[in-house]
Amino acid sequence: MAAFEDAVAIHFVGNATVLLRYGALTLLTDPNFLHRGERAHLGYGLVSRRVTEPALDVADLPRLDGVVLSHLHGDHWDRRARAGLPRSVPVVTTPHAARRLRTLQGFRRAGGLRTWESCTLRRDDAQVRITALPGRHSLLAPLRALLPPVMGSMLEFGPAGGPVRVRLYVSGDTLLYDGLEEIARRFPDADLAVLHLGGTRLPGGFVVTMDGLQGAELARRLDYRRVLPVHYDDYTVFRSPLQDFLTAAAGLGLGERIVHCPRGGHAEVVAGGDRPTVR
Repeated sequence: MAAFEDAVAIHFVGNATVLLRYGALTLLTDPNFLHRGERAHLGYGLVSRRVTEPALDVADLPRLDGVVLSHLHGDHWDRRARAGLPRSVPVVTTPHAARRLRTLQGFRRAGGLRTWESCTLRRDDAQVRITALPGRHSLLAPLRALLPPVMGSMLEFGPAGGPVRVRLYVSGDTLLYDGLEEIARRFPDADLAVLHLGGTRLPGGFVVTMDGLQGAELARRLDYRRVLPVHYDDYTVFRSPLQDFLTAAAGLGLGERIVHCPRGGHAEVVAGGDRPTVR
């Protein structure tokens, strides 16, 4: 095991929920702990049934130093997370979600970041700088007005007060569009891209998350060292299975960059481009 300042340990819980540990610091992304058969509420009366089990229950979580929430949808922040997470945990999210978490749910330390804004969380001698990045849940303006704003995030881990050791990009629920290329211009060197896939399809045929082809193309454009696919096969609204992404990535010559980490699996992301190990 590498020294903590050179590695981030990953536990893939399911859907877009990932537990990240860097030294004494622990983060959780997009907490979704619904069980198989339970329904996530997506707004305007829309629901989707979960078809997988999470690898952890919310009660099994370690002490958290922060939650990174891409947006306020029921498959990213569900009723189990709302009931089980401590109200004192910092939640880094969009301004839209932060307002609702503070005023309606009592998460008093929920804070909103606008695109390209940053904040830093620390625990002992470890820290992470979180930068909000662009994302669009839909490319159609009328549909965007009905969906919650979404953010990607760049997570930069390092010793407190010291240099960045490991960078992780988390896409959030976005579609592929040209504005995402600015991420690679501002952050040209990241160790891992965590991509939300699934090809989520709403009634009327509207697709609101990347399918396999879009995810592979984003991986090509960003050109980050390794890629971890998440947010696939967990809900009935997902129409693009993981294999679509794996096939498309292989076709673009990216097959060796994929981190194969199933739900419940663990990986370690090591700085400097070493291949993440999966156990």
